[in-house]
Amino acid sequence: MLLFYAPDFTTDSPLLPEEETRHALKVLRLETGELIHITDGKGNLYTTKIVSSDLKKPRFQIMQHQSDYGKRDYFIHVAVAPTKNPDRTEWLVEKCVELGIDTISFIQCDHSERKHFKTDRLEKICISAMKQSLKAQLPEIQDIIPFEKFVTKTDLWDQKFIGYLDEQKKYYLSEIAKPNQRYCILIGPEGDFSPREVGMAQQQGFIPVSLGESRLRTETAAMAACHILNIINQK
Repeated sequence: MLLFYAPDFTTDSPLLPEEETRHALKVLRLETGELIHITDGKGNLYTTKIVSSDLKKPRFQIMQHQSDYGKRDYFIHVAVAPTKNPDRTEWLVEKCVELGIDTISFIQCDHSERKHFKTDRLEKICISAMKQSLKAQLPEIQDIIPFEKFVTKTDLWDQKFIGYLDEQKKYYLSEIAKPNQRYCILIGPEGDFSPREVGMAQQQGFIPVSLGESRLRTETAAMAACHILNIINQK
């Protein structure tokens, strides 16, 4: 299955962006008559036939249209402190998209090593990972926001978690997350969340959870949380 991304693709305007057209016709050398799949990143998946492989004026015939392709009964939102090394943040975005995620937010914490972060490159990585993993829904990447401002969004999710080990009440995410919910989980920086932030999150209904016995880096923890929530909904 060859999947291409065209945010403005519709039945009335079945056109690929120039970059995707070049990749399909010049790099992959696809020819007239071959089938390709195109998504607009909004859940629509089009099965199309190449009618004209002219690089300047390619034409596609829509053979099948599936709306809400791969739609899930749950929603995953990971809010994570960006890592000092931007490559690690890019890695976590790529892997979370491949596993299945709806929104990634970046939060500025007391112990954050990076206070500013540009999301332009991450959006390209997100598109690439969506196509690679054959998904039709492009996750949302949100700009960095202060921790205090983010946790006050109390009415957006059914279950809210914060990745933090509470020695008195140790809960595992895999045990307390319920299927078919709207989830949000907070993942802190390498220096962890401050006691002030943990207290603030708990006041807003976030439950401290453990992701397992191992001590994880920020980017690994974000990916692990995403994976656990997906697995819970596949049982």
